[in-house]
Amino acid sequence: MDESGRPQPGSGTTDDHQAARPGPTPPPAAGANGTARANSVPHTPRDPEEPPHKEHREDATPAAEGDTSDAASGSDPFAQHTPADEGDTSDAASGSDPFAQHTPADGDDTAPPAQDPVSQDDTPPTRTPATSGRRPTKAPEPRGGLLMGRPFGVPVYVAPSWFLVAALITWVFGGQLDHVLPGLGAVRYLVSLFFAVAFYASVLVHELAHTVAALRFKLPVRRIQLQFFGGVSEIEKESETPGREFVLAFVGPLLSLVLAGVFYLGMLAVDPGTVPGVLLAGLMISNLIVAAFNLLPGLPLDGGRMLRAIVWKITGKPMSGTIAAAWVGRALAITVLIGLPLLTQSGALGEGAADVSGMDTVTDALLAAILAAIIWTGAGNSLRMARLREHLPELRARTLTRRAVPVESATPLSEALRRANEAGARALVIVDADGEPRSLVREAAIVGVPEHRRPWVAVSGLAQDLTDGMRVSAELAGEELLDTLRATPATEYLVVEESGAIYGVLSAADVERAFVKAMARPS
Repeated sequence: MDESGRPQPGSGTTDDHQAARPGPTPPPAAGANGTARANSVPHTPRDPEEPPHKEHREDATPAAEGDTSDAASGSDPFAQHTPADEGDTSDAASGSDPFAQHTPADGDDTAPPAQDPVSQDDTPPTRTPATSGRRPTKAPEPRGGLLMGRPFGVPVYVAPSWFLVAALITWVFGGQLDHVLPGLGAVRYLVSLFFAVAFYASVLVHELAHTVAALRFKLPVRRIQLQFFGGVSEIEKESETPGREFVLAFVGPLLSLVLAGVFYLGMLAVDPGTVPGVLLAGLMISNLIVAAFNLLPGLPLDGGRMLRAIVWKITGKPMSGTIAAAWVGRALAITVLIGLPLLTQSGALGEGAADVSGMDTVTDALLAAILAAIIWTGAGNSLRMARLREHLPELRARTLTRRAVPVESATPLSEALRRANEAGARALVIVDADGEPRSLVREAAIVGVPEHRRPWVAVSGLAQDLTDGMRVSAELAGEELLDTLRATPATEYLVVEESGAIYGVLSAADVERAFVKAMARPS
């Protein structure tokens, strides 16, 4: 093709009259259009209200659960070239593939994707330009509740669970105010609500410390979310060095300690028997608790990340640090589950702590169980995420993308497949007269067309129109690639260069198989 994308002599896009010779009357059209099966994209584990960089939701993938789709069952006419399947035993390899007689040698699998037929010389294949200049789209920004603002360009969300904990704090702190300041009456609940908001503002400052440090180290931060038990800063990448990991984890508790000191100085300037004095005392104590709790040396707490950095520095292996900190986190969860109620009942946490009712004992046990569950789950997910991150870089759009050839919408399927075989391609992209991609021919639909009908079936009847979300960058890899595919579920995606030029077609089934294969390998 020339610069405008119009067909040129000798290019892979030939006129329709060259497609098929006259033949017998076509048989009935039944079965001409195959049914595209939805292929899910692998997900990484995610805690409830945990950041994606720490975990992902575990969704079942067909590849992992015995996918029965045509693309994965071995009836794929292109299956012999699947980059993710090195040991493919599909029908295509056994001789029933309609393209077998035209298929290039197996060694062609490693060649880069291309649109035009590959010439016999060493000249790199050219790409068909997307003349509209449309670039690959980015995944939509994740939401996490009510958007409160964008400090430092990072969105801050308040999760729905925050309103539950705010109501709980208002009720509990209001009951304490009734003993300290009995003259307040019902106004004490307004004061308690103010305390809840001020406390979570302190938590936000704690998370902003992590965010600023991450941005200083050029680590992208997706969002900050305030939720039931505090907040999380969703940092999308891991620190490159153990020193940066330690600093990134330590700045949060450090700033909580600084806030506790500021509130203590404020207490010295007011009467402790007044509303400001009680509020400042409560904020000082709560920030001390936040700092102390986060410094506990177990994942997913900040102290666990600091321990991970120390072990990483000593061993030189980040995975060793993660394993050590995760197991300490699990031990810490058991300690909290058993030790917190015992400390409360023994009076070690305060003079009146031992004088508790049965309901208080149940409340303490329930609180300990919730905290222990959060720590245990977070430690386990941190360990799984570390193992996952070791393999995610192996998923690269550029290496998983299939060769593709451009065809016009009226091209018979048999002619389109012939061109694909000549080019060593495994995908078809329908383009308009200007060479602009319009749709992708569905792999499952091709399988559903009997061989004797293919000269009379136009590729347009087997195609899926392209949407913005189905155009992905050839540079995507790892977690970013999975996030992009999850944003727009589809069976195939058009892979394009940053300039907008077509690179090839990415199959969700190929990504699934590569993902499962990578995760099956030991760390």
